[in-house]
Amino acid sequence: MIDQSLLDAIKSYSENMTRPITFVLGNGTHEKRAELIDFLTKIAGTTDKINFDAEAIDESLPSAISFKVVSHVDGDLADTGIVFSGIPGGHEFTSLILAILQAGGHTLKLDEGIQKLVKRFNKPLQFQTYVSLSCHSCPEVVQALNQFALLNDDISNEMIDGALFQEQVEANNIQGVPAVFLNGKPFANGLIDTAKLIGKLQEQFPDLLSEVEDDTEQLEQQDVTIIGAGPAGVAAAIYTARKGLKVTMVADRIGGQVKDTQDIENLISVPLTTGTHLSADFVKHLGEYNITLKEHVSVKEIGETSEENYSIHLNTGETFETRSIILATGAQWRKLGVPGEEENIGKGVAFCAHCDGPFFKGKEISVIGGGNSGVEAALDLAGIVKHVTVLEFADELKADQVLINKAKERSNIEFITGAATKEIKATDGKVSSIVFEDRKTGETHERDLSGVFVQIGLVPNTSFVKGFVDLNRFGEIEIDERCRTDRKGIFACGDVTTVPFKQINIAMGEGSKAALSAFEYLVMQ
Repeated sequence: MIDQSLLDAIKSYSENMTRPITFVLGNGTHEKRAELIDFLTKIAGTTDKINFDAEAIDESLPSAISFKVVSHVDGDLADTGIVFSGIPGGHEFTSLILAILQAGGHTLKLDEGIQKLVKRFNKPLQFQTYVSLSCHSCPEVVQALNQFALLNDDISNEMIDGALFQEQVEANNIQGVPAVFLNGKPFANGLIDTAKLIGKLQEQFPDLLSEVEDDTEQLEQQDVTIIGAGPAGVAAAIYTARKGLKVTMVADRIGGQVKDTQDIENLISVPLTTGTHLSADFVKHLGEYNITLKEHVSVKEIGETSEENYSIHLNTGETFETRSIILATGAQWRKLGVPGEEENIGKGVAFCAHCDGPFFKGKEISVIGGGNSGVEAALDLAGIVKHVTVLEFADELKADQVLINKAKERSNIEFITGAATKEIKATDGKVSSIVFEDRKTGETHERDLSGVFVQIGLVPNTSFVKGFVDLNRFGEIEIDERCRTDRKGIFACGDVTTVPFKQINIAMGEGSKAALSAFEYLVMQ
């Protein structure tokens, strides 16, 4: 299960550890227990900084295939609050390695402001994160919550491999991952970044933070603040930094929607890449310049100062001034807005075919949307499910012809155009059928199925600037040919704007243009 190259990598990574860690196993029997013991034994065998004794048992752990990560601090054992239930292979192998390194004293990835905020949380928070080892979005949530646990003794996080705990999955009506439970109750479903996790916690527990004197070091005034780190934001940051400006980038995560994209075949000069790889390249390129990066952080508010500059207020409580702003916050999946959609997210309604497809193996499902994302989702799902019905509102499919041709070669993909989705029905807490209307005849149809994947485009992330800059009726930021908004010194670029065609290449170009416009504005002041 774990090859020598991975073991060699662990040995190399362990050089960054400043203290040892120990794996402690739960008690009991399970068909996968021997495999887990072999897995942990091999990892521990790579370095004397990782310890494991299969005979050392913790009766409090939830299962025979659960183990926790314990840190050695000043000669004493310290529970980190990190538990893995299952064998964290696949995408979750990275979560395990990071847990080992960080429990072993390696620097956490979270922004310093976020770390200080989490340390102030004053309530017991016991997270359980159900994952699929094939889900590329799950590790981001697991890794964030593991770091929360390392920062605060009142916080714990248990990663649970849903495939090995089907009874729990069934009991909790889970049909999508990651599925996060907090103190035994549903908390979040689907990909949720660190900034939104903190926002949900603060919303649920208004008195979550201990009152302590704020000792956060404030940033000095910046020339340019870029909000968002997708293709447009990254391009804007690099271009402004190359001009020698003081640049800060504020972002939930580097890559934005690109990070969730599988194959990318239309990035000019790159025949094929993936969203994960491209996002990693963004990080590497940003690191070549003097850019202050505030990742895993969100902007709560933008204000004006008496000097005609702007103030940026972050969710960490930090505030700083900036002479100009580039808005590059991108977009998020658009929802149908029909009865049964919102309440059944994670119970049969999903937005990520790659993440949640395995939950519908051998079942009937529907994809809503006949554009590129919808047809790509149908192709991904066709190899897993029994049958895919693609419902498209328009009278013809909007996807690229090459994708349509591929889909039509699959015998278990069916297309229905001119179909208006009216309702998603559920039985016993799980999606059981979809109701749609034939737009030509007005006739209503109902199809029995187990899952609905919504792929109807994107909605711009502009809620925090509504009323601050001009938006069109779709919520996009109005810009001119130089990416200028209606406010002096504020520019916008990429999918969040009125620029037509939401594409990676176009977003990068718009980000570069916005940066040059901002530079021109600053030198003319």
